[in-house]
Amino acid sequence: MSSILNIRIKEQRLKNKLTLLEVANRLGIKEATMQRYESGVIKNISHDTILKLSQIFGCTPNYLMGWDEEGSNIDYLSIPGIMPLPKTVKRPRLGQIACGEPIMTEENFDGYDDVPDNIACDFTLICKGDSMINARIHDGDIVYIKQQPTVENGQIAAIMIDGETTLKRIYIDGDRLTIMPENPAYKPHVYIGEELNKIRIIGRATGFTSYLD
Repeated sequence: MSSILNIRIKEQRLKNKLTLLEVANRLGIKEATMQRYESGVIKNISHDTILKLSQIFGCTPNYLMGWDEEGSNIDYLSIPGIMPLPKTVKRPRLGQIACGEPIMTEENFDGYDDVPDNIACDFTLICKGDSMINARIHDGDIVYIKQQPTVENGQIAAIMIDGETTLKRIYIDGDRLTIMPENPAYKPHVYIGEELNKIRIIGRATGFTSYLD
């Protein structure tokens, strides 16, 4: 059975003439997850998600939760651990990047993603694979990329190898470059001397958005 929260999410979405996909994109979740929010399949929705939904709909978190709009004594933002969501800006999504074996580059414009305005980001890419899970980057996550030709040792970078792209930590020692996964199931790759001509750093990963199913 749907809770009042689930019911009011759908009510507010329809009132604002938004589709499930439009709201899901703003939240950084899948459309199917948004549908489960409304249907009541998912009842335990995170505080951050409720806050962002209220911003999208132009109502208060208290209203979505079913609390008395005027009479409630609860200050939602005073709950420990809750922080106001940052303002966001739209950045172009330019295809996919591998978190595993390199994949062919698909630098095709694929819409926009909302990125916190305090994070340096020129474009976003969708991650594929599980080689960066120990950095908390999972398959389907949206990674923020600041375009730059070099990175510092230990930083995570989007790199191109023979026309294919991947996301890894980078370590440079003279004419030796190591790309390091964040999953022990994958081995690091080392490039030396002329092999470095195969590699181009696209940019530095500055953050990411994870999906919650």
